[in-house]
Amino acid sequence: MPAAFSDHYEDNYLRKILRDTKTIAMVGASANWNRPSYFAMKYLLDWGYKVIPVNPAAAGQEILGQKVYASLDELPVKADMVDIFRNSQAAGPITDEAIRHGAKIVWMQLGVVNEAAAERAEKAGLRVVMNRCPKIEHSRLAGTIEWHGIASGVISSKKRAL
Repeated sequence: MPAAFSDHYEDNYLRKILRDTKTIAMVGASANWNRPSYFAMKYLLDWGYKVIPVNPAAAGQEILGQKVYASLDELPVKADMVDIFRNSQAAGPITDEAIRHGAKIVWMQLGVVNEAAAERAEKAGLRVVMNRCPKIEHSRLAGTIEWHGIASGVISSKKRAL
C-alpha cells in the first residue's frame, strides 16, 4: 500500500512492518526521561527490538544503555527501520539518508508528514508510515495496555500476538 499522501494505514500493513523490523534507528532520540522518544525507545527495547539512538548532540553517550550515534552513516549495523523524531522539514534529508543507508522502512512520528520524502522513499523501494508512532501502533495491535499510558481500545482477557 503506498504511504505517500496517505493518512490511513491498514492494520495488516502496520503489523507486517512491525513484524519485519528487528533493528530501529531512532533519529532524534532523547536521554530526557519525559520526552516522547524516550518512552517510545524504552517500550520498543522492552518488546525485543534493537533500538539505536541517533542524535548528533548526544553522540558517544548512552540512552537506555544504547550507544548514541551522530548519523545513520555511523551505525555499526543496517537498521531495518528509521524512526524519525524530528520535524516534517527535517524528515526530508533524514529520509534521503535512510535510503542511502539501506533501510527498508521510514517511519515518521506523530505530527511528522513529508509527502515528497515519502514518495522518494517509496520509489527507492522502502515502506513508509507518516504521522504515527510505532510504540502506539504496536501496543494497539498487540492489544496491550502498558504503563506508557496508551490504551489499545481492544477489550480482551487474553494477550494477543502481534
